[in-house]
Amino acid sequence: MSQDNRARLKQWLASGQIRLQPLSYPQRELWEATPLPAGNVSNNICALIQVRGLLTPPGSEAALQKVVDRQEVLRLSILPGKEQPMQMIRRSAAPALRFHELSSAQGQPEAIEELAREIASQPFEMVQGPLYRAEVFRRSADEHVLVLVIHHAIADGWTLGVFVQDLFASYMQGVRGNHNALPPVPLTYSQWGAAERAFWQPAVLAPRLEFWQTHLAGAPRLWNTAVTGTLQRCVTQVSAELGRAVRELARCNGATLFSTLLTAFQITLSKWTGADDIVVGTPVANRNTQAARETMGYCSGIVPLRGQIDRTRSFADSLRTVHQTTVESFAHAIPFAELVRALGVATPDGHNPLFEVRFALQNHPIPDVAVPGLSLQLRMRSTGTARFNLACEINEEGDAMEVAWLFQPNQFTLTDIQQVGRMYLDVLAGVCHSPEILTAALMTTLR
Repeated sequence: MSQDNRARLKQWLASGQIRLQPLSYPQRELWEATPLPAGNVSNNICALIQVRGLLTPPGSEAALQKVVDRQEVLRLSILPGKEQPMQMIRRSAAPALRFHELSSAQGQPEAIEELAREIASQPFEMVQGPLYRAEVFRRSADEHVLVLVIHHAIADGWTLGVFVQDLFASYMQGVRGNHNALPPVPLTYSQWGAAERAFWQPAVLAPRLEFWQTHLAGAPRLWNTAVTGTLQRCVTQVSAELGRAVRELARCNGATLFSTLLTAFQITLSKWTGADDIVVGTPVANRNTQAARETMGYCSGIVPLRGQIDRTRSFADSLRTVHQTTVESFAHAIPFAELVRALGVATPDGHNPLFEVRFALQNHPIPDVAVPGLSLQLRMRSTGTARFNLACEINEEGDAMEVAWLFQPNQFTLTDIQQVGRMYLDVLAGVCHSPEILTAALMTTLR
């Protein structure tokens, strides 16, 4: 840090304009484990919010200001340090909002997507902040798109739903002539982080670490290709008919939808890679109280799930095992940074410590909110999962599902990912038709 910035920091601290807090567990893990250089944008989360109704620049700015006042992560930046980076929380901050008028050509969906990519490709100033930007594009008098780009250090998938709800409530207050502040959150992000640090004492960690030391012993790596930080996206669709069949398969076998989708994914990955011992990481919300559910911030953790594929067993039998293993793994979840530290895993630069693949069923609330005259509809575009070679993220859309594949283009081609996407759909269709099919027989049908 420059001498000028040091002097400015001392002045801010003395005046009470900012306060310093330790990084939360998820922030620390991101800071320590992200194998990416400063200024890389692959930890940027990008979402598009479709807004229908009359939206004015003054009203939008006033609404966002109330959300900034309520949610401290929108006033947060990161003060680096060799040993102990800190959260730097400002007492107040102006909203980072810009308004743009679009021509009819610029307002086409493809053009909006390109604008969103450009906005998401700009790095954040981690010390100066803010660690988000919001840009509104007016397509017509009553149709707008809000592009929200927010750094993973202050956000997870759940955060986006909270943002939409708060912004909607704030804007509607203004429409009704209510200029009061939003009610304070019952638990700020820094308070959530402090509670986590207080809970995870050695006596709590020890028995859980014992489970992981046994469960992950001898687990192989799937690939040795370093992460570049640049992800590409490919989407496949699970039809409503197949989606209903998968849910019925889960119900009949006493399993969850997640476990059923995961079992099929492990079989797909085994066929595709030739590996029979696979570890994937899956996110957990870490919001176990209503108070935590109302705050924006990076709260989610990640849990390793190990699957050992036995080709002599039926899918239904494998599903029961995967379901039981998943329940046990979630029950022993601990902060990922603590797990990596305790296991003493040697991690080469550009590699994730324990696994190369992320698998997620996105079940956090991303609400579509509406009243007569105004509606907001949020859609994810990038989830800040750059630390993996491959990610499979499934979003439920009624009975159907969207399967988003995020991949490292230095390792996989689009054709590769389209192939694995088709293979996954074939596995799901095959096991719904014949749950007792042996895994070996199922694999022979895949191309």
